[in-house]
Amino acid sequence: MDVEAIERATVSAVAPAETVEIGGWLLALDGGAIRRAGSAVPLRHDLRADEATLDAIEAAYAERGLRPAFRIADVEGLEAVRDALLARGYRFEQPTLVKVGAPAGMIAAARGEAAPVAAAPDAGWASVFTGEGFDAADGASRVAALTRSPDAVYGGIAEAGRTLAVGVAAFGHGWASVHGMRTDQARRGEGLAGRVLAGLALAAQARGIDRVFLQVEEGNEGARSLYRRAGFARAWRYFYWSRD
Repeated sequence: MDVEAIERATVSAVAPAETVEIGGWLLALDGGAIRRAGSAVPLRHDLRADEATLDAIEAAYAERGLRPAFRIADVEGLEAVRDALLARGYRFEQPTLVKVGAPAGMIAAARGEAAPVAAAPDAGWASVFTGEGFDAADGASRVAALTRSPDAVYGGIAEAGRTLAVGVAAFGHGWASVHGMRTDQARRGEGLAGRVLAGLALAAQARGIDRVFLQVEEGNEGARSLYRRAGFARAWRYFYWSRD
């Protein structure tokens, strides 16, 4: 598995205000709602726990008025890093799965016509993130980040002038990555998200990209079920690490 390419593509897609590299780590430096855009991630799964490097990472966040945060894979090669963070008072939460798949599986799993995609989102696309049942401030922050993605397409399904389901495919480092999957809460279970996935998959195929990854919270069984049907398989799990 090409860990470095996936991590670089992940950070690029969520477009943090600034990125810095320190000692084999990629630091996403942003104060928005997307935690991937505001945490440091190792570019390898066999990185040593270098105390001086951890000091430098913490200082980089503090210098920008941000709380230090880390995104660490739950794999054997990073045990020492996790132990070092525990010793510094960090605690971990929000188990999240990185899953990999291919456009063909995403297309095959769709129940209905693939969603259209556009090179830029419209107001209807953005409205799904701030609709009923979603936190408006959190949604606005996510829209701002996802619309800054340097190379992305935006899929959406609308009926009677109202957008009901959306998603983003970002392209970089040899991968397509899926982000921002949201469906109007009153219309879940109708296969709309699967149609959005299919539209994003067609966009990846049009670019000659046959590798796709996404990230989903471990407890989100509804989304995980959709992604299983679309052929996605687990690559690794990670946690976010922070301290008070």
